[in-house]
Amino acid sequence: MEFGLSEDQVMLQETVRRFVAEEVSLDLVRQIAEGEIQVAETLAEKLTALGLDGLLVPEKDGGSGLGVLDAALVQECFGYGIVPARFLSNSVAAYALRDSGSSILNDIANNDARFGIALNDFLSRRDGSGLSIRDEAVSGASLMATDVARSTHLLFLANDTVRIGQAGSAEQVKTIDRTREFSKVTITSFEKQITGAEIEKTFAVACILLAADTLGAAQCMLDKAVAYAGDRQQFGRVIGSFQAVKHLCAEMAAKLEPARALIWHAAHALDVEDDEALAMAFLAKAHMAEVGTFIAKTSTEVHGGMGFTDLVGLHYWYKRIGVNRQIMGSPMALRELAAQQQGLVA
Repeated sequence: MEFGLSEDQVMLQETVRRFVAEEVSLDLVRQIAEGEIQVAETLAEKLTALGLDGLLVPEKDGGSGLGVLDAALVQECFGYGIVPARFLSNSVAAYALRDSGSSILNDIANNDARFGIALNDFLSRRDGSGLSIRDEAVSGASLMATDVARSTHLLFLANDTVRIGQAGSAEQVKTIDRTREFSKVTITSFEKQITGAEIEKTFAVACILLAADTLGAAQCMLDKAVAYAGDRQQFGRVIGSFQAVKHLCAEMAAKLEPARALIWHAAHALDVEDDEALAMAFLAKAHMAEVGTFIAKTSTEVHGGMGFTDLVGLHYWYKRIGVNRQIMGSPMALRELAAQQQGLVA
């Protein structure tokens, strides 16, 4: 049996890929990284017009009713262009609420609800961080929450439950990736009658989409390295004709393709509720983090000194991959979580 994408999935990815190529230039990424809010808001409006935020919202609630694999294909395109989209947060929230019957699902599909997510504390909790509910009030703070600015709702973890609430104070947490915003956030109120899907499943979707984002960024860095090797000349020859450079590019490609298959399989497993879906999701994120790190370093090496300049802009992809590696759990922590799911550790 051959596993591949359907015609509709190929068309979906090509449509998003074309949008990214036409609308998200390196100059635009630079402006967003430098804090040009108006540029970021204009791009957000264009992304909203694509109608992708309702991808995982069931059809009965006004969405597209598609699966995690479809969302991963879209996120891969956004990773390729390092697009600062709210798509990941809205998609995770839509998945978490898909069986809740909440009207918020329809709001996501209609772009009336804009979600931030605070899930990082599930696996990467630092001392003093984390949210808890007591006497119908939420205490504590969550680190590394994403898309909090200009959000209408926040998906968060508290008392081993996925909840929907309103963000309170939000203190910006600076990372090397300035194309996205991360925050230390508190909760002012939450929907007491609404709970989301199981924590593990919700977290697994976030892991897969982050892995897909890294996959797209790594693919772009590989493509840039191959193009540069075919153009840059040394000693009267393009550097791509040198055996050492050929080996570097070939090794990047050889590591990336199996990682793509792993991510697709993990997303499909979640869609069909396979027994190993959670373990596969955690392993996909862990493995892609390490493959992405290798490709980020190797692509920069192929570029030589030019790889460190803002003229090429390679560092934006490098930083995206680096931050993706750490949020929602390091490779080591995720592999331990996957082993627990498989009953391999206590």
